Amino acid sequence: MEPYSRHGKLVRDRIPQIIREAGAEPVTYTAGREEHRSRLRDKLGEEVAEFLGADKDSAPEELADVLEVVRALAADLGVGADQMEKIRETKASERGGFADRIVWTGNR
Repeated sequence: MEPYSRHGKLVRDRIPQIIREAGAEPVTYTAGREEHRSRLRDKLGEEVAEFLGADKDSAPEELADVLEVVRALAADLGVGADQMEKIRETKASERGGFADRIVWTGNR
């Protein structure tokens, strides 16, 4: 694994441009593959926490952030969106989804 500083955080690709347009100069670097993978995992936890703390109005936007990180993690694994959807569909076909709101409490 590549050594890296834990300072800073992974941000969306256009954030440096947005900062420049606001009149500041961002300090950035490009993460290596292993650092990127680690930071994506950290980012997933961050985005999930933001979703869990969101109110009804902001929850869809926060959930979209979770999805963006999931897609980036899938791409890092070499899995495209279509393939991820097929994997999801297969699991849903075999084990079901979550639409029926079933809560399991154990066996008798």
